[in-house]
Amino acid sequence: MKRRKFIAALGVAAFWPLAACAQQPKTVTIGILVPGNLDPAPFLSVFKEELRRLGYLEGQNLCFEFRTAKGKMDALPGLAAELVGAKADVIVTWLTPAVRAAKQATSQIPIVMAGAGDPVATGVVASLVRPGGNITGMAGVTAELAGKNVELIREMLPSAKRLAVLCNTADLFTKPFLAQIEGAASGTGFELDRIMVNGNDELETSFPRMNKDGVDAVIVQPSLPTTRAAELALGPHVQSPHRW
Repeated sequence: MKRRKFIAALGVAAFWPLAACAQQPKTVTIGILVPGNLDPAPFLSVFKEELRRLGYLEGQNLCFEFRTAKGKMDALPGLAAELVGAKADVIVTWLTPAVRAAKQATSQIPIVMAGAGDPVATGVVASLVRPGGNITGMAGVTAELAGKNVELIREMLPSAKRLAVLCNTADLFTKPFLAQIEGAASGTGFELDRIMVNGNDELETSFPRMNKDGVDAVIVQPSLPTTRAAELALGPHVQSPHRW
């Protein structure tokens, strides 16, 4: 599904708990919670466009409460509580850690998840058909894709021997994510380095360590700051001939 269609579908999903307010003069408040590992501007642009199409105009009958953890996962619970305190009518969450924080903060306010990794395996919802509770939305990542990445790396770097995987300690998706990588790595001849990352500081120090250990390639869990990880992988300290 193309990005625009995905966000459009998310906009419709976000709208459902607000439908009862359509004939009322009140201003609808949408809370948005993201871990902060990517730029939310493209997401917000199309999301607002779809809401305008449905008759919701920012500054007239719609306002946004935006919260980002800026890569600090332990800040998410407090930010989710802020959105509850701001009396958001619905909370839109990006990636599993944000969904989890919102779920812990409220069982009453509808939560729309976007890009969550395998929400059934992580216990966020009961099933995709009947999620239950106050959570709906779309899952953007499955654990099986992590295993496919190992196969792609082997095809691109046939002589590579050592593969590192950077895992987010604060993400419920880490367990199924890592399990798929371990299974795929065992069949491709990779020596696997499992590196658990808790916060931006540990991400920064992990790349000099991997370079010292002779890592040839690295897989980064999506809920980590992936853009920063790419910058570090291409930094001057990296000596691997594969250049990741």
